[in-house]
Amino acid sequence: MPSEATYIGRFAPSPSGPLHFGSLVAALASFLDARAQGGRWLLRMEDLDPAREPPQAAASILRSLEAFGLHWDGEVLYQSTRLEAYRDALKQLRALGLIYTCDCSRQDVQAMGGVYDGRCRARTEAVVHGALRVKVADETITFNDLIQGPQAQQLLHECGDFVVLRKDGLFAYQLAVVVDDAFQGISHVVRGVDLLDSTARQIYLQRCLGETTPQYAHIPVAVNADGQKLSKQHFARAIDDADPVPQLLQSLQFLGQAPAPELREASTEELLHWAIGHWDIQAVPKLANIRHDCDPAITSG
Repeated sequence: MPSEATYIGRFAPSPSGPLHFGSLVAALASFLDARAQGGRWLLRMEDLDPAREPPQAAASILRSLEAFGLHWDGEVLYQSTRLEAYRDALKQLRALGLIYTCDCSRQDVQAMGGVYDGRCRARTEAVVHGALRVKVADETITFNDLIQGPQAQQLLHECGDFVVLRKDGLFAYQLAVVVDDAFQGISHVVRGVDLLDSTARQIYLQRCLGETTPQYAHIPVAVNADGQKLSKQHFARAIDDADPVPQLLQSLQFLGQAPAPELREASTEELLHWAIGHWDIQAVPKLANIRHDCDPAITSG
């Protein structure tokens, strides 16, 4: 069993709004996996897109985590303070001959079938204004997901060269997450299965930058009645900080754990103590999506 010195997990929300049930499940799963193995649980705020980040959203997320007893270790890492590290990573990739400028639009990529075909790699005329893409190798990335099992992705044909710096000058998620996982020494990543498709790209960047690859585990994502992932965009209800236990019980059931009925009368601390001691990652459903119908009695708008 990993010790505190070897297991470092994290929760990395984007501060685009308050925590909802889906983000609570992700936070709880990563927290329980870390604590059950005697590890550290870090918090990173992925605040790289100011236009999508309402004022006080980050503070609201921190308050909710504390109200639910999900206490993190150390200081919160804000990606907005890490821009120089991302620039350094781009320099490394450029020195390896892996970076080029691309002015293709999202519609252009959709017309390619959704997989970028590398057409800007060989352009002879200079591309001045555009995104920066990283060249991928013609290889298959494989890894074993602790929940979803063996995974494989052929980078060139299933993914294509991907963006690491957007046209608007913002650093892309794929680059920032790799740089920060390495910086924080993350050994285990427990997150939503909607990010499973990104994992091979991140492993590729880790190898290019000489970084270690964490162990991955992808949990199902909560969706609404229309099959849409719970999110601010789809009007997901915020969790109610004043009444954590019922929502934690729902989250545990969603994750395939089996809290006893009497735990409905437990305190938040008692429930989390039980959940840490009984955490079984193999009981987490391997489904991609699970419908969650919010109960207005235990959620707020």
